[in-house]
Amino acid sequence: MTRLTLLVNGRQCTLLAEPRWTLLHVLREQIGLTGTKTGCERGECGACTVLIDNVPRYACLTLAMECEGSEIVTLEGLMEGENLGAVQQAFLEHDAFQCGYCTPGQIMAVEGLLRKNPAPTPDEIRRGVSGNLCRCGAYTHILQAAGHAVEQKAGKGVKNGGKP
Repeated sequence: MTRLTLLVNGRQCTLLAEPRWTLLHVLREQIGLTGTKTGCERGECGACTVLIDNVPRYACLTLAMECEGSEIVTLEGLMEGENLGAVQQAFLEHDAFQCGYCTPGQIMAVEGLLRKNPAPTPDEIRRGVSGNLCRCGAYTHILQAAGHAVEQKAGKGVKNGGKP
């Protein structure tokens, strides 16, 4: 076991970990953040997507030890107090899920895209979520939610009817 310190959702977490443990295992089993889902465990489905230094990454393919010194954001870290983050709210409003299992990974992929490019085109959105599979086929709603999140984030902080 090795001492490991991770910055997860703005909080420092120190624990003992085996060097072979994935970030997915550490987040779910050691830290207790279960929003990140276990899917295929081989980097094919995207259910385990988290942000590492604002870049979407599969937690199942990332060793926890690799993440020391990086900022990790999970689904839980997008909350604004008790309120859903903009992307989470857009997914809710556009019914962008059926069974919901892929939803955390989809949300994190969209969040990562918007942090890199706050005004993506529809094609860029499609490419941004292309590594995340939805077995239920809710892609149309997912893309609509992503487009809505772009609008919500663009309008955030605008007051007085859009006047500065």
